[in-house]
Amino acid sequence: MTDKVEKSAGRIVFLDYIRVLACLAVMMAHASEYFYCVSGTEAMVANEQNRFWVALYDGCFSRAAVPLFMIVSAYLLVPMREGQTIPQFYRRRFMRIIPPMVCFLLLYTFLPLLWGGTTWEQSLDDLRLLPFNFPMTAAHLWFMYPLISLYLIIPVISPWLRDASARDERIFLGIFAFTTLIPWLHHFVSPELWGECHWNQYSMLYYNSGFLGYLVLAHYIRKHIKWSCGRRLAVGIACFCLGAVFTAWSFWWKGEPSVLMGIPEMEWSWGFCTPNVVLTTFGLFLLFSCIQKPKAPVVVTELSQLSFGMYLMHMFFLSPIALWIMNDNPAQPLIPVGLAIPTIALLTFLCSAVTTKLLSFLPGSKYVIG
Repeated sequence: MTDKVEKSAGRIVFLDYIRVLACLAVMMAHASEYFYCVSGTEAMVANEQNRFWVALYDGCFSRAAVPLFMIVSAYLLVPMREGQTIPQFYRRRFMRIIPPMVCFLLLYTFLPLLWGGTTWEQSLDDLRLLPFNFPMTAAHLWFMYPLISLYLIIPVISPWLRDASARDERIFLGIFAFTTLIPWLHHFVSPELWGECHWNQYSMLYYNSGFLGYLVLAHYIRKHIKWSCGRRLAVGIACFCLGAVFTAWSFWWKGEPSVLMGIPEMEWSWGFCTPNVVLTTFGLFLLFSCIQKPKAPVVVTELSQLSFGMYLMHMFFLSPIALWIMNDNPAQPLIPVGLAIPTIALLTFLCSAVTTKLLSFLPGSKYVIG
């Protein structure tokens, strides 16, 4: 794929499509949670319809959203530009994400007080813990912390990636692929593996696992995969179907109607660094890389540019929309569950897009919505 085809006015066109899809998929995943999460730690599906549609929308179509965002960031930033210093890189990257992150951490801490979504006691407790973690009402902001960790490690790993051969990277990716089995081994074999114990959480494969694998995978795709569009389509479809079907099945298998269990038990194979989710993400990225239009439609480019702000604020819209459509009964929402989940997601997407666009006209809006 040539740079002329890939880029339009400095943008890599297919990445804009990925951002828009991933943003909608995040909202689809969070909409689905209203139909099986009964508390912050417990889950139960009400009936077979909920079991099927949550498995389809969340498991099949939405699990790859977060890894796609990771790969997009790494695809654009890795390796760090030669001649750029670590302070320069950190200043540029963190000034783009930290001010909006802090702004929304504070908004989620205090804004729900206006409609009784939290108490002063809870808000003050969340404020006290803000230097260490996200507030109770903003669990989706967990994503910002691993994103920051990737930004921190990019200058360290960039010199190796700049000179590494395809074989070198495949060796690392092979080890990373093996580490994606760890969540399953923790679940089915032992909660402690290869040196893990109460005084050591850093296992033998700790430094070869996690989202770092997606960072290297992004670089490998960009630098070393020179496949034709036909081959990308074939491999992409196969990987996506295999990964997505397994991810959906894993929820359906565990989600027996009316059986209460812990959320990790029901989501046993929904971790972002499990084999099935990595396979789904890789497949989707290959599929989107086949988009060879010289320019994306204006609406796609615009939504892509707004996607960070939309992600930050979307829970303010999703919660009331979901509660309205659910009608206080996940087993019998206002419309069938098969329509309810995408409707919640689409309405949230639209509200977030309009609000983020309006905010973008304000002076200094980049410090609020990125």
